Amino acid sequence: MSVLDKRRAGPRHPAGGETTPAADDTGPPDAKKTAAERPGTARRGLPLALNAVSVALGIALWWALASAGFKLPTPPEVVSRAGTLIEDGTLGEDVLASLTRVLIGFALGTAAAVPVGFLMGWYGIARGLMEPWIQFFRTVPPLAIIPLAVVVMGIDETPKIFVIFLAAFLACVISTFQGVVNVDRTLINAARVLGAKDAVIFARVVVPASTPFILVGMRVGLGSAWATLVAAELIAAQEGLGYRMQNAQLYYDLPTIFVGLISIGILGLLMDRILHLAERKLTGWQERR
Repeated sequence: MSVLDKRRAGPRHPAGGETTPAADDTGPPDAKKTAAERPGTARRGLPLALNAVSVALGIALWWALASAGFKLPTPPEVVSRAGTLIEDGTLGEDVLASLTRVLIGFALGTAAAVPVGFLMGWYGIARGLMEPWIQFFRTVPPLAIIPLAVVVMGIDETPKIFVIFLAAFLACVISTFQGVVNVDRTLINAARVLGAKDAVIFARVVVPASTPFILVGMRVGLGSAWATLVAAELIAAQEGLGYRMQNAQLYYDLPTIFVGLISIGILGLLMDRILHLAERKLTGWQERR
């Protein structure tokens, strides 16, 4: 009998009979599937539980500091003020105004950053022409552009959206650029060997490989957009979370300030979670820890 035949024959029982299958392979399929899925379910539930514990500990620490004499409103005071602002419609109008500005500025900034980043990463001429200006404006805080924006664009919505656009654009364009230049050259060369043209390589290799960088840049740009919002709403705004917080500062209204801070944090967190979910869906091929 050849070696291959011996391997096919399989191990024998000492008495000459075939070995019996392992006991754990004869169980019902549903039971094995449930046992296999259980660790994954536990892993998904653990971060949520840790998040809940973290939030509870943060609120407890805040309450303890307020009770210890620090100049902070207590959580019940903030909840009461939030209820008042919701009832009279003030909070809803401020949230809508701020969210509209952030979404418009962020969408425009991202829409402009992605093609510019691709051009800089794919074409050396475009990189040489654009990179000095990108790096120059990266060192200038968007808030420093506010006086110029007011003089050039007036005091309506345009300068507010422009500084938010600039903050999102500068954060996203660098990530897109890095995504393109970090594409594995082996993948590009393999596509060329197979006869793919530049357009096909760009669409089938460069864009998918750059997607994780683009989405990370979008998340960073979203944070920059919200960080710029409060200062942007100082430009002759009559509504918005930033405007409400600045107005409350004049009257030392700490609960209203906390309502604005928490509202911005919650809105930013929800938008970031949406982008994170999109990242997981679009980059399911990527290995994760």
